[in-house]
Amino acid sequence: MIGRTILAVLFIAAGCVHLIAPQVYLKIVPPYLPAHLPIVYISGAAEILGGLGLLFASTRQAAAWGLIALLIAVLPANIYMATAHLYAPGIMGQSWAQWLRIPLQLPLIYWAWLYTRAQ
Repeated sequence: MIGRTILAVLFIAAGCVHLIAPQVYLKIVPPYLPAHLPIVYISGAAEILGGLGLLFASTRQAAAWGLIALLIAVLPANIYMATAHLYAPGIMGQSWAQWLRIPLQLPLIYWAWLYTRAQ
């Protein structure tokens, strides 16, 4: 329960940042994708809904699968950020931190996968 709550809070918080400060995420949307601002808002809303969904037994499995799909869907943005060496404030402006985001998707996917099973 503690792990699930932490994961939920992480996604809810990240989703809120997408909605409150979309400019942070706009620059990492790959240029070949259209409608950057709607993509940022939709991904933020999906993070919030997925995080909230993890908190309730009736929606937990669907939310976990949705978060896995979302983590896979945002992988191109993480790759683009690292390969384009995009400026970001703080630690995310460091090249090593940008590259670290890519393999960190795997443990996050695994963590969400833990909640795809009926409990």
